[in-house]
Amino acid sequence: MSVPGGTCRGADLVAGVAPGCRPIWYRGTWSACGLIAETVQVRIRNREGLRDPERVRRLAYGAAGLIVAVVVMTVEGGLSVPAGWARLVLPIGLGAVALRPRYRALVFAGCAGFVALVSTGESVQLGLAAAGLVFLSTCEDPARRPWSGWVVGLTGAVGALTIALLGQRGLYEQPIAFVTAGYLLAVLLRSWLHSRALTREASQLRGQAAWLEQRTNLARELHDVVGHHVTAMVVQAEAGQLSEDPGAALRAIADSGRTALSELDTLVVHLRDPDAAIAVSAPPRLSDIDELLAQPLRQQGVTVQVRLDPEPGLDEIGVLTVYRITQEALTNIARHAKATAACVELVRIGDRAHLRVSDDGIGPPPAPTRGSGLLGIEERVRARGGSWELSRRPGGGTIVQANLPVAKP
Repeated sequence: MSVPGGTCRGADLVAGVAPGCRPIWYRGTWSACGLIAETVQVRIRNREGLRDPERVRRLAYGAAGLIVAVVVMTVEGGLSVPAGWARLVLPIGLGAVALRPRYRALVFAGCAGFVALVSTGESVQLGLAAAGLVFLSTCEDPARRPWSGWVVGLTGAVGALTIALLGQRGLYEQPIAFVTAGYLLAVLLRSWLHSRALTREASQLRGQAAWLEQRTNLARELHDVVGHHVTAMVVQAEAGQLSEDPGAALRAIADSGRTALSELDTLVVHLRDPDAAIAVSAPPRLSDIDELLAQPLRQQGVTVQVRLDPEPGLDEIGVLTVYRITQEALTNIARHAKATAACVELVRIGDRAHLRVSDDGIGPPPAPTRGSGLLGIEERVRARGGSWELSRRPGGGTIVQANLPVAKP
């Protein structure tokens, strides 16, 4: 039935939308959609629950215990002992729950052996109870290779077979098959649980390794970026005290401070959100080595020569690596070297880019301390598959050399 405005009601919604009609969503329609969505969520939760090792273990234990209880309580005759003796495995098994896993496994194994031993061809269902008890014993055994449930259960089954043969009651091999099945199922469950535990642990370790790598990268960037700007500010402040234009030194210090704060804000964002990529304001260029990194040294009165191969064959990460290594080397010269001249050289030889930063200062100590700066150089070079070396310069001074593979075309 059509109504003004082109909507449809009643039977139109049941049979389908009539031509020219716009369907109206009734409260019942929303309820049906909500029911469907809730059903889907329940199925997803059930599927995830079936993958939970602890839940699977509890379900398997419950099934095995239920089988044992039902079989033992319903058996009436045909045993080699009165049926009441077989029912004793229930309180004994329940009492074993309070014991340690090792002793609990032994109690379950003893019960399995007893049930298998007293069974006969007339009480074949007791084989299921023996299988359930062997299963519980094997699962609870903390040993890497559990054997008690299997050995004791098999001993009972072989004993039942021997008694049947001696009494000329025929070949009765069912307990052996049941005990073997229970043991194999337990081994499969233990293997699956162990595999899930290893997978979960490996996932956690991968997460921790990624977190540690992020922290290491962050520490390296903090040292290289902020440390360099702070060093430049100190150098500019010291130079400004002797300068005829201290205002220029103050302006340079302010510029360095603003840059340092900007880079620090970027790194703090990564601290708040570890998934955010570590990035500085702009990727450095090789030309920045001469334009930016060498300036603090020149303001100290150090002559700095920069010779860069116009085609070093480095990709963006390679350029960043060279920039950071040079930054650390020049910063150390500004802090400690007391040099009058320094030189930065980058040349490509074959499939390697060779970086050399040298000075004529006091040279490295006999046993240089591997602080954050040298450690950062080592980490960056190792990540690129290269090598580096810190050595004394002939005639006095320090040489930092790094060999990096060029980018593949």
